Amino acid sequence: MTMRDAIAKTCACLSTAAVVLAALTVSQAQARTLAEIKSRGAIELCANPDALPYASEKGEAPGFQIELARALAQGLGVELRVLWIYPHYRANWVNCDIVMDAFSDPKVHEGKLKLSVPYQKSGVALALAPGVPPVQTFDEVRPPAKVGVMIGSLASVVLGKKGLRTSPYSFESDMIDDLLRGEIQAAAISPAKVAYYNHTHPDRPLGLAYAYDHEPELGWTVSVGMRKADNALVEAVNPVLVEMLNDGTVDRIYAKYGVEHRTP
Repeated sequence: MTMRDAIAKTCACLSTAAVVLAALTVSQAQARTLAEIKSRGAIELCANPDALPYASEKGEAPGFQIELARALAQGLGVELRVLWIYPHYRANWVNCDIVMDAFSDPKVHEGKLKLSVPYQKSGVALALAPGVPPVQTFDEVRPPAKVGVMIGSLASVVLGKKGLRTSPYSFESDMIDDLLRGEIQAAAISPAKVAYYNHTHPDRPLGLAYAYDHEPELGWTVSVGMRKADNALVEAVNPVLVEMLNDGTVDRIYAKYGVEHRTP
């Protein structure tokens, strides 16, 4: 398995990356230029309707992807419209302009997305069950401790090579449930998911370590993905995003969901 294939598999297991993959399957709908977006007065975002802290169409908390995209749209002088796409949905007529949290590597997207400057450092974090002594790296988690991993993910490959006992999962929420029940002692998981759980359950938080800082294969940065955009849209998005980074907008939005903004 090549590194590119492994990253793609990890991407497919993350709740927001599935929306990115859905957008990449679009073949018939035409991308809009910056001029067209300005003319219609709106930019459209593809997002998962049930994936907090990333995005949600329910309740008062829309998710940090939606709030970041709203701030970006405001900076561009247009409104944000959201197209809700479930991860399994693959309709050719979907015509979103942007997706959030796209991997900041053009090779991953095979030329189907143009990318903004990176705005967040992320990767595969280490979650620890309540009461488990804190550690910072996957190497410090040794048998008989069992580590939850996403099925077919790069993390499952890396941790398997380290000789760790792993347990496969299809959903990160199930890993969190089993951590709380003591069925597993650790989990290879997205940091935002754990941070949001801790933010909403301060009475029984999970341990969280940015283990990807010590595993280059498991770390990456994310960008705004613009589906077959023209260069003018990229050149308009980048300065707005840089200003959002510099004036604290990105920090404040992540903080609302208990997520640390880690500057790329």
